[in-house]
Amino acid sequence: MIRPGIFRRSPHAFERTVPEILTLSSLPLFPLQTVLFPGGLLPLRVFEVRYLDMVRRCQSADAPFGVVALKRGSEVRQAGAPPEAFHTIGTLATIQSLDASQSGRLMVECRGEQRFEVIRTEMLKNGLWMSDVRRLDDDLAVPVPPDLTFVGQALARVLESLQARQGYGTPAPVSEPMRLDDCGWLANRWCELLPIPLELKQRLMQLDNPLVRLELVGDILHRTGIAG
Repeated sequence: MIRPGIFRRSPHAFERTVPEILTLSSLPLFPLQTVLFPGGLLPLRVFEVRYLDMVRRCQSADAPFGVVALKRGSEVRQAGAPPEAFHTIGTLATIQSLDASQSGRLMVECRGEQRFEVIRTEMLKNGLWMSDVRRLDDDLAVPVPPDLTFVGQALARVLESLQARQGYGTPAPVSEPMRLDDCGWLANRWCELLPIPLELKQRLMQLDNPLVRLELVGDILHRTGIAG
């Protein structure tokens, strides 16, 4: 059982205008073999007891949980296996929809919000990781420079192709609204789509400068022949 106070927050934890460090106390973590980017969509099929309970509590409290990328270990707990090791920079996830129609399973659609840094962790008896985290600043709104406009044009083509294959009228493969002229949003969407190693995605997500992140994405697109 998750201890009381799981969603305790500092009084100003979600006030963007407060200048001091923003924190979340007792945040549950979901270590995964993926990197969640701010503004990204993440579908989850949840069936382990530790996460079923966590997701239900998060939905009931309208509270986030933290997604962190695994460095060692499996998403599914195995008897006798060592504890998971994960990166200390992750992304808050909020539940957008939840389907409990399957017995013993939850189909969850999450959205990435603000990045955070793990300050302290504790594993509960049921294997759930709890943490205290420090919220990191959102990306600044930086316009895409002229020499990188091809990155947005290429993404627009890819998204149109994906939607055509899925059928028009189906939900977009990325979160709305589209911000093809914003460095951070554009870089993040490409990072989700590109077949690059997990460690590289993690390093890109951790970058504080959205323009640098987009420049690196543009270099990957050029070197792989995807665009440029």
